Parts: sequence; C-alpha cells; structure tokens
Amino acid sequence: MHQEEAEVEEDERSEEESEEESEDELEKSKGTEGVIKIENPNLVKPKNVKAKNVDLEKTTELSRREREEIEKQRAHERYMKLQEEGKTEQARKDLERLALIRQQRAEAAKKREEEKAAKEQKKLEARK
Repeated sequence: MHQEEAEVEEDERSEEESEEESEDELEKSKGTEGVIKIENPNLVKPKNVKAKNVDLEKTTELSRREREEIEKQRAHERYMKLQEEGKTEQARKDLERLALIRQQRAEAAKKREEEKAAKEQKKLEARK
C-alpha cells in the first residue's frame, strides 16, 4: 500500500511540473515570438509613457521626414550664411550688379552736379 501511495504522489508531482512546463512553453512559443525578435520601423510606437517608465538616458530616434526636414533647414542655413559672405554664385552676381548700379548712380550724381554748376555759371554770366 505504501508503494502505491508513493507512486500516486510521484505521479501528481510530475503532472504538476509538466503542467507548469507546458504553460511556460505556451507563453513562450506563441507564433514566432520566441524564435524571432522583430523590430518593425513602421510600427506605431506608443506616445504616452508613464512617468515611472520613462528612460531619460534613451535618445529618441527621429522619423525619416523629421530627419529630412532638419537636414533641409541646416542646408538652407548654410546657404544663407554663404550668401551673406558672398561666396555663392548668386551672391557674386548680386554684388557685381550692386557695384555696377552704385557706379552708375555715382556717375549720374556727378553729372547732375556738373549740370547744376554749369547752370549757376550761366545765371552769373547772364547777370553781368
């Protein structure tokens, strides 16, 4: 009788252990989750994170659009800086045009001054 009771107890223990193992196996092997770790970049990541779960050291990865937008802004800033320094082709052309216009205006002002002086000279001669 003792032998039968001992066998029954061993059977119950082994059944409990096998049930625990099978539950663990079911949890582990649903689909390919246990075998393959998949990181889908298109998967929408949760935006709301509880304060206790926040990892302050972790850097967030920017999306492609955000990276392209930042790169575009930086390129524009570099171009505008070069433009101000006069190092771009367009800036050189603008500066050449500006120098030409200044020269034309200076010549026109000089011509007006000469005409004004000549006019005053004629008035003085006419009075005499």
